[in-house]
Amino acid sequence: MTAADRDATHRTVDAVWRVESARIVASSARIVGGDLGLAEEVAQEAVLAALEQWPGEGIPTNPAAWLTTTARRRAIDRVRRESTFRRKAEQVGRELGDRDTVGSVDFDAVEEDVADDILRLMFTACHPVLSAQNRVTLTLRLVGGLTTAEIARAFLVPEPTVGQRIWRAKKALTEAKVPFEVPSGRELSPRLASVCEVVYLIFNEGYSATAGEQWARSDLCLEALRLGRTLAALAPAEPEAHGLVSLMEIQASRLRARTGPDGSPVLLLDQDRTRWDRLLIRRGLAALDRAVHLGGSDGRYALQAAIAACHARAATAAATDWMEMVGLYTRLGELRPSPVVELNKAVAVSYAEGPAAGLAVVDAVGASPELSGYHLLPSVRGDLLARLGRTQEAAAEFERAAGLTANEAERGVLARRAAVLRSAPS
Repeated sequence: MTAADRDATHRTVDAVWRVESARIVASSARIVGGDLGLAEEVAQEAVLAALEQWPGEGIPTNPAAWLTTTARRRAIDRVRRESTFRRKAEQVGRELGDRDTVGSVDFDAVEEDVADDILRLMFTACHPVLSAQNRVTLTLRLVGGLTTAEIARAFLVPEPTVGQRIWRAKKALTEAKVPFEVPSGRELSPRLASVCEVVYLIFNEGYSATAGEQWARSDLCLEALRLGRTLAALAPAEPEAHGLVSLMEIQASRLRARTGPDGSPVLLLDQDRTRWDRLLIRRGLAALDRAVHLGGSDGRYALQAAIAACHARAATAAATDWMEMVGLYTRLGELRPSPVVELNKAVAVSYAEGPAAGLAVVDAVGASPELSGYHLLPSVRGDLLARLGRTQEAAAEFERAAGLTANEAERGVLARRAAVLRSAPS
């Protein structure tokens, strides 16, 4: 066994775990009755076994199958040790039979079962019994395959904090006796909404980081896209899953254009649209078509995707169909009344009917408690005031917005806009 063998093993294990961890954990979770903590534990045992055995024995032809099978066998061993689960162990043994012989497993033969298990894992990790914060963390850990350190870096929190969130989430699921299943009937819609919400929360944190030095974190956006595509593939008849994928694909298409050569943020209407990823846009529009075809044109994510599509279809900012966008925001506001939706609608109104009309919409919702401390309220108001020539008032709004945001890159943009306006002649 050489150092090169160990390095090759570590690289292979890391790569396989990132792609296949959800399959490995989900497959094990079914065997241990949905105990996610135990499922992750046996999956990690399989990883340790690979790190010990592969340098000497060689990396198997199908590393993912090896890890999945080893984890499943460890799970079966754990179940057999518990006398209260003896009957379950016998059932599992009959189901798996000789198929779980390490090195000869036919991974394709259990692909359909594993796909169902991944969907169960997503619904379990995103269960509403958990706080939104803990749902996000657990999903990134179990479904996304991110390490505790990676999650901590993504959300700018200490590793022990992430560890505690994961521990609390697993404990809460166990105490609530959450079944390891995909809900059906009346329970499906709210549970699917929870899964979509978690995936979009991850994407949003990547697209517009709430804190830190970076304007965006493309790695989180890509992870959310992967999770969303997985969900849509596993639940192809659910229009909201396709609407969510459409929204993320179209928004992700702008990532390269959202920063300039020096890394500074570039606002949407100032972006070089030739840098937008046309493949992602085509994929996003196709997903939107699927959502509409399935009857989901008025879904929360489909409506937001349709708004994003208005930008994507316009060759220039001036060519944007702002009136259509106002109509879409109106429908979204009727579906999910929110001052944030009205604030976004105000921007569309300002380009469709003029900045004064947009400012009227902003001022109508400005006193909402939900917007208290929300930095985009003064930011939008500052932009509209600047377009009306009220430069000093606009500068004050941008200064207020800069003081409210925790993102350093965004704070810099807002402060510079305020400074330019302050220096402008009255």
